[in-house]
Amino acid sequence: MNGKTPMWDERYDREDYLYGTEPNDFLREQVERLGPAPRRVLCLADGEGRNGVYLAGLGHEVTSVDGSRVGLAKAARLAEAKGVALELLHADLTEHVFPAEAFDAVVSIFCHVTEAGRPHLHRQVARTLRPGGLLMLEAYTPDQVPRDTGGPDTPDRTPTAAELDAAFADFEILLSREIERDVQEGKGHTGPGAVVQFIARKPR
Repeated sequence: MNGKTPMWDERYDREDYLYGTEPNDFLREQVERLGPAPRRVLCLADGEGRNGVYLAGLGHEVTSVDGSRVGLAKAARLAEAKGVALELLHADLTEHVFPAEAFDAVVSIFCHVTEAGRPHLHRQVARTLRPGGLLMLEAYTPDQVPRDTGGPDTPDRTPTAAELDAAFADFEILLSREIERDVQEGKGHTGPGAVVQFIARKPR
């Protein structure tokens, strides 16, 4: 998700799901950290809805936000096919203001906004999480840019662990690492990826 909504509308305008319909591996591995359902979860840049639908299937109350109406329409279809409820929000994450203390968790999977827009988004994450709420994030790092396996083609859309550590310094940081792992998600993510994985809890 970024400000170039027409680009994402074009990418998602296809019969299949660009990143598949299965949830992100990191999310699936760490989902128990969210606690027992139902939790109110905000999924940032949820695109065609695979992660939001997965969480809704576990019994969570999910809001999926994205800048692409085409992606959100496909998310709605996926939710219907899976028999789950999903609240959809069309918004630009570099500008949108979320309600204060509204969510128990924010899930950010491959949400790549511009470097200039990230401080606003980070403040909004901190704002909308309830005390004790959890941020769970995986994104590509600048090391991913030269690769041909998915992700942004410019480094200004890729965060680092150091940036996230600084942005959420007031949180309890539970996990912060940069690793390489195999990312196989539809036709959009197709091989070894340089990623940052970050989990942090808002102070109570």
